[in-house]
Amino acid sequence: MQILNFIYVVAGVVLLFGAAIFVHEFGHYWMARRRGLKVEAFAIGFGPKIFGWTKDGIEYSWRWIPAGGYVKLPQMVTSEALEGTAEGAEKIPPAEPFSKILVAFAGPFMNVVLAFAIAGFLYVVGVPVKVNPSVVGFVEPGSEEAKLGIVAGDRIVSVNGKPVKSWEDVHTITFLAPASVLPVVLERDGQRKEYQLPAKINNQIGLKMLGLEPRDHPILKRILPGGPGEAAGMKAEDEVISFGGVAIHGREQFINLIKQRGGQKTVMIVKRAGEKVELTVTPLLDPVAKIGRISVEVGSNAKDTYEIQHPLPWVMVADVWDQMVGTLGALINSKQTGVGAKDLSGPVGILAVLGAQVNTDYRLALKFLVLLNINLAVLNMLPIPVLDGGHIVMAILEKIRRRPLSLRVQEYMTTAFALMLISFMLYVTFFDIKRMPLFFHMFNQEKSIEQQQPSPAPEAPANAPTPAPATSSAPASAPAPAPAPAPTPAPVKP
Repeated sequence: MQILNFIYVVAGVVLLFGAAIFVHEFGHYWMARRRGLKVEAFAIGFGPKIFGWTKDGIEYSWRWIPAGGYVKLPQMVTSEALEGTAEGAEKIPPAEPFSKILVAFAGPFMNVVLAFAIAGFLYVVGVPVKVNPSVVGFVEPGSEEAKLGIVAGDRIVSVNGKPVKSWEDVHTITFLAPASVLPVVLERDGQRKEYQLPAKINNQIGLKMLGLEPRDHPILKRILPGGPGEAAGMKAEDEVISFGGVAIHGREQFINLIKQRGGQKTVMIVKRAGEKVELTVTPLLDPVAKIGRISVEVGSNAKDTYEIQHPLPWVMVADVWDQMVGTLGALINSKQTGVGAKDLSGPVGILAVLGAQVNTDYRLALKFLVLLNINLAVLNMLPIPVLDGGHIVMAILEKIRRRPLSLRVQEYMTTAFALMLISFMLYVTFFDIKRMPLFFHMFNQEKSIEQQQPSPAPEAPANAPTPAPATSSAPASAPAPAPAPAPTPAPVKP
């Protein structure tokens, strides 16, 4: 069954990711044929061919590197003009600026069409929305939050002036907020009160978080050999109930208590196979960091639960737009938010998140595809050489000047920006690989889809990943980066 599930997930990822690239490139291809431009090749992916065929003088192919695609249009590239064409080669008249604009615009336009089509389908069949009420489970004694009177059981109503319904909403708004002190409204017994709470960088994910935790007992996911945890008799899947006489309500609380008790013999209670087991462990004191360690991997016992909702198509797309604007604002205010290029995702992160969504429910994967397509459309319209927006700008300048830009200038700009984009993609891919444990956790997280369907109501999609720029000699598509811990998509180029 595991092999069948693996095949299902891989096939789903290839099909869905390929669909986003295909419609983009098909937009370029279709418009080029309509405008009478010569098409030499249509490819999904880059690098060596997996398979291909030639029909009517056009080479169609599927290639190994799933980072974009391209349509080869000799009237929209400059290398042949610089290097010359082979003797006897067919002489092709230059394309009109208006044709270049239409061809470049058609790719992103098709991504928007596909996004609305998928959103419309999800409105009909419903989309799973995570149920994770924003109820405080633990407040660190003596912390600033505790001194303000915040207690477990308080419900977070809004963060930074934006309403929240789940911990995902709380975390996303906090990640992207430019300030380090945020207005947070909490509700207790029907009474609401606003607090100014600090948001601090979490060293594990590198993004800001509030000093509040959901109600959740941590789970020991892996016991490292030779460490204090193994010596104490800890086992994978033990659920931590108490540590040093303190009831445990959250992962961070448990980790902080371990750090404080380096070298001290400590009694902890775990639940194992439904039975409570008492263990004694002495955290190893790290002589450099001066903190205790027990050499175990700590996870969560929370099971992702979803209910079926019916978001209106334009509400889902509008939410994607708001997320993009929020991400851009967080990047601009990087010093305040902690969000930087390292927190964006490229093809590796996008494919990993898409795989986790396919593994959970095909509707979540389709919801992610809405985000992917809108990101591809918007980012590829940026006025940057090698992207669709850059081709449009150069065509407009050509129309105004009544002659094209210097071919050598175009070639140099295209090459320079292509190298920059490739370097950027390698940079974000490096951090995607470092985040692989997080992606594996997302893939293996236990889930439950509640089939009861509440009355249709607009609902914004949960935070997710974005595609990135591609490079090639004609319109191309590629996935682009977005804030972690959830990856994001990006631009494409003709």
